[in-house]
This record gives sequence, structure tokens and C-alpha cells, in this order.
Amino acid sequence: MGGKVVATGAHRSHAGRFYPAVVLLTLMRHAKSDHPAGLADIDRPLSKRGTRDAGIVGSFLATAIGSRVDLICSPARRARDTAAEVCKAAGWEAPRIDDRLYYGGVGPLLEAVAESSAERVVAFGHEPVWSTAVSTLVGGGRHRMVTAAAAGIEIADPLQPGFGSLLWLVSPASLGGGKRG
Repeated sequence: MGGKVVATGAHRSHAGRFYPAVVLLTLMRHAKSDHPAGLADIDRPLSKRGTRDAGIVGSFLATAIGSRVDLICSPARRARDTAAEVCKAAGWEAPRIDDRLYYGGVGPLLEAVAESSAERVVAFGHEPVWSTAVSTLVGGGRHRMVTAAAAGIEIADPLQPGFGSLLWLVSPASLGGGKRG
């Protein structure tokens, strides 16, 4: 190849051209949560099924993605609990928490992802932003993100609408984990 690849903020450069640092973006919706009375939305925990489903998807992600990943998570408890179960199953470190993944839309999500210098990023968050983000990145279509679903998107150009390719969209049910939801 000859040229030196250098990390420059959120992009790598090679022979004077700039490429996105993120090559594989995985968006994972939080797993099934409980709805205890009196708890604020941000404080809702996972249900037993959610805990199980997150581990199932985490095992898949360990194989599909590998071990060198940057993890970003919504501050909502159900997203943090999902990330913890996935990290346990995949052998990953804990994610960094980013408020934009709970309070923002697609734009703030993409800003948070673009700040990473990693080639593989996993973001844990919520509907309807996750389905909209998948559709936006791959240039259209309807992509339903059920609880604990994960979408792997290859980013072929700067992180912008229509420049991604959907590699896979899995759910606990598609991985043999039982009921969808």
C-alpha cells in the first residue's frame, strides 16, 4: 500500500485522502424492559427476558464484530443494562455514556459516532431513532428494530445519509432466542 495511515480526529487519512474512522457501525436497540409503576422512563430496568436476549445478541456481536470496538450508550438504565449484558457476553469493556443517544435524534447520534476514531463502533439506544438511523444511513427502506435488535452497517464514505450498506439486522428470535418484541 505504501502510504501511512494516520488517525486525524474522527477520520483516517491515506495518501492525502480522508476516510471515515468508522467502517462498521452497529446500532443495538435496548432489550425488553420492565415498566415498574412510579419509575421515570430513563430509570426503567430490563426484564428477565431482556437480560437473556441481550446476552444472546452479545454472543453474536462478539463473533460478528470482534474485540476492538468503541462502545457508546444512552444514559437510560435499560440501555446501560443491555450494554452490560452484551459486554459480558462479548468480553468487551463498559461503554461511554452519551446523553445524545437518549435525548437526541439521528443527527446527534451521528455526531456522537463521528467523534470516535475507532473503525468499529457499537451504539446502544432507542426507537424510533434507531430504525430511522438505519434507513437514513443505507438510503431508505423500512428497517424495524425490535427490542434487542442489532444492525451492522458498513460505512463506505463519510458518515452521511445513503452511504452505508446494511450487512445484517438480527434479533434474539433470529438467533434462536425465542419470542420477538
